[in-house]
Amino acid sequence: MLRCAATHEVVSNAGLKADVTLQPKNFGRAIVAYKDLREFVKRLEAAGELKRISAEVDPVLEVTEITQRVTRAGGPALLFERPKGSRIALLINLLGNERRIHLALESESLDEVAGRIRGFLDVQAPQGLLDKIKMLPKLAELGSFFPKTVKTGPCKEIVRREGFSLMEFPILQCWPKDAGRFITWPLVITRNPETGKRNVGVYRMQVFDDKTTGMHWQTQKHGAEHFRRAREGNRDGRIDVAVAIGADPVTCLAGILPIPPDLDEMMFAGFLRREPVEMVACETCPLEVPAQAEIVLEGYVDLSELRVEGPFGDHTGFYSLEGEYPVFHVTCVTQRRDPVYLTTIVGPPPQEDFYMGHAVERIFLPVMQMQYPEIVDIAMPAEGIFHNLMIVAVRKSYPGHARKIMNAIWSLGQAMFTKVVVVVDHDVNVQNWREVTWKALCAIDPQRDVEFVLGPVDTLDHAARKQDFGSKMGIDATRKWSSEGFDRRWPEEITMNEVTKRRVSAFWAELGLDGKH
Repeated sequence: MLRCAATHEVVSNAGLKADVTLQPKNFGRAIVAYKDLREFVKRLEAAGELKRISAEVDPVLEVTEITQRVTRAGGPALLFERPKGSRIALLINLLGNERRIHLALESESLDEVAGRIRGFLDVQAPQGLLDKIKMLPKLAELGSFFPKTVKTGPCKEIVRREGFSLMEFPILQCWPKDAGRFITWPLVITRNPETGKRNVGVYRMQVFDDKTTGMHWQTQKHGAEHFRRAREGNRDGRIDVAVAIGADPVTCLAGILPIPPDLDEMMFAGFLRREPVEMVACETCPLEVPAQAEIVLEGYVDLSELRVEGPFGDHTGFYSLEGEYPVFHVTCVTQRRDPVYLTTIVGPPPQEDFYMGHAVERIFLPVMQMQYPEIVDIAMPAEGIFHNLMIVAVRKSYPGHARKIMNAIWSLGQAMFTKVVVVVDHDVNVQNWREVTWKALCAIDPQRDVEFVLGPVDTLDHAARKQDFGSKMGIDATRKWSSEGFDRRWPEEITMNEVTKRRVSAFWAELGLDGKH
């Protein structure tokens, strides 16, 4: 869907006001993806969604404090042009509100993107020649999204195998008790040593010195699985790793998409952006990276080397504790001539990651519904920090249905970490926390309706009895049936009848109450 034109007053670099008419990026023709991060930044600036900061600001703590205040006030993305100690501009809060998420995905709503995904999932096996012919356009479109390998790209404008230092970049220390500076939005690229299939993940990277960082591969992450499989074959070897920092906004989201391990994140990014992601070969390792990236770090992880990493102020709102993790050795840096360092912060919710997580929740709902069509909607409140609380509305069809859904969620990829699952009836608006609290608490008998299970939990769950292992709770907050052992009559919800509501609406203006209630 094309965006509607709107006129805004903006301030140019010269400080002069100018009227800018905001048209859809490709008015009058099919949407074309943002080529790179810079094109998206221009779009944000024209839309009044980006603020340039010319004052010198320290990446150690000060950027975090400024960004947190701006994010919680619903403010713009921030481009720090003079971060202290670096000549490289720092970009943060890129997707820190719903409007910027829509601009990034070039959609009017997240439901629109979810609809595209639903359309591709809703493909039945062709039964005859006519069905096969009808499928051809979808298959052709899907094929056009596969990553496109190119000979070179802007990320190769400067290539340095020697004489580089990570300290040149304005890498954040986010919180006072962090163990140091952390790269917080890297696209970490590895290959499965057995199948050769690529994985892209976002893992924090503590900077140890000029050329080494930690690689925070949590136990259940795909990068960690590649590391383990490589160690099984040769504990004294290495695993190649490439890290891309800063790309078009959808590609930047690729590393957090909850897609199956055998599906290429770059292909799915191409699907979301409607154009393939251009990839280019690394200089020193057999991996490919986004050709339009701002900065690329090439190197390896030694399979026999672990080092203490952390603590780090995490998205839980608490410091995740120190632990031993692999070490990433940088062998080559490639970059644009004047790169932009893209970063983010996590901490007490809500932060920018909430908006990204909410977008993932909405656009991937069809994937969950494809497997469990009885799911009507889901919600993960910001205060639940993604893995602590999921509220699920289901169309209940048989006794124990709510408990089946609890266990289904605990079997779904990253959803397995969900600490508390609350299942409500299909007519509960799970996006309205007041309604959920009211109806859920009125529907449960705690002893009867609460279920506990043991299983894998998020590595960052500091309350778990052991790292990566603990308990989870499911709450069946649906109306109970006699077939579920409930022998009493379930009461009706109080609602006013429509006749009375229409009658009052007809003479409402005469009451003089508008604006007062």
